[in-house]
Amino acid sequence: MTEYMNRNKKLGRDIRLVVGLGNPGSRYEGSRHNVGFEVLDILAVRYKFHFSEYRFSSLIGYGNIAGMDIIFAKPLTYMNRSGIAVNAIKIRHCLELNHALIVLDDVSLEQGRLRIRAKGSDGGHNGLKSVIKALCTDEIPRLRIGIGMPDPTRAMVTHVLDRFDKEEIPIISGALEDAADAVSFWVEHGIDQTMNKFNR
Repeated sequence: MTEYMNRNKKLGRDIRLVVGLGNPGSRYEGSRHNVGFEVLDILAVRYKFHFSEYRFSSLIGYGNIAGMDIIFAKPLTYMNRSGIAVNAIKIRHCLELNHALIVLDDVSLEQGRLRIRAKGSDGGHNGLKSVIKALCTDEIPRLRIGIGMPDPTRAMVTHVLDRFDKEEIPIISGALEDAADAVSFWVEHGIDQTMNKFNR
């Protein structure tokens, strides 16, 4: 599949990159911080591709949406060093940053709400901070998924690394499906139309 992607690049075909941020390992599966990984898992089922390759410090899958070749990546560097993986993929495939989309959690957003932006600050998210630092720019599209703030008695790190409470699961499950819809729409229509449609 990698040779196929390289051939398409040589032929001038555009490639898109979708990166879901999270932490590797069973300890973090299903945690609030790993919603980026989960959106990519939904897309893998929808578009019938597998995460079968370990490259660029990431677990990689190759898919196609509406005729567009997509690299799907789950960095395995742990959240705070996600930029290492994103930058490696960008350099190897000569990607323009407006052809990449970062999917991540956001505690400042109401749980289940989506927010898409073409650029901006890291908003206090260490994974996005690492990406911005590695790329030397904040002009990279991102899709944030609201996971809500912890209650005052709960530490932030505990909140983001814990799994969702039972009553939260229906809300976040719907949001993850919506986020997968947003990724598909972005591939076909670009960031501006995606913001208009999903930033409600």
